Amino acid sequence: MTKRTLLRIAGPDAGHFLHGLLTRDVPETGLGYAALLTPQGKYLADFLTFREGDAFVLDVAGDLAPAVAQRLGMYKLRSKVEIAAEAARVARGTGPAPDGAMSDPRPGMGWRLYGSDGDGDGDGDDGTDWDAVRVENMVPETGIELVPNESYILEMGFERLGGVDFRKGCYVGQEVTARMKHKTELRKGLARVQGNAVPGAEITASGRPIGIVHTVAGDRALAYLRFDRIEGMEADGAPLTLA
Repeated sequence: MTKRTLLRIAGPDAGHFLHGLLTRDVPETGLGYAALLTPQGKYLADFLTFREGDAFVLDVAGDLAPAVAQRLGMYKLRSKVEIAAEAARVARGTGPAPDGAMSDPRPGMGWRLYGSDGDGDGDGDDGTDWDAVRVENMVPETGIELVPNESYILEMGFERLGGVDFRKGCYVGQEVTARMKHKTELRKGLARVQGNAVPGAEITASGRPIGIVHTVAGDRALAYLRFDRIEGMEADGAPLTLA
């Protein structure tokens, strides 16, 4: 799986600090799912979250972790928090969960088990075809469907995935996200399509570009589309339909 980093946020102000930044608060128990946005409401990173003693932990893609840690440091100001990063071994699967595993809150995404880097408690997965699982459940992946400084989380289905809470109050990017929720109808977003397509293929309709193919699993794929132009869509000359 993609290398992961655990960002551990500790200190007396840690909970209040994260409350003003994340799209969803870290749950008291188990795993949560949340994102960090720009002030303009664009996606920066998403992560699984959990508590470990008095600390709050963000399980983030390894290649995004330095930028996330830097951004958190920018917001730290005088808050009494400490931010530490550590490499992590993360096992995951969709079969029977081992002792100590926690359920991934996103639909279909099974369980996750955390171990220290260098031990054997968390390493690899159970052989699940994760692309197929993500396509089936329309779960976007950072660096594929989710693009930092470009994607909007509502277009990527974060409300359905439980990654945003519209009742929690202000957080960075909240105003734009709330406006998209309550005052506009989404014209673009993540969709599941069926047909013969390859990752990166442009989707067209009536000769006009309307989207792009991302993750492919068999004859189905995740795509980013304009919803108002999907009639007669195709990719590389092959017809596509919503699946």
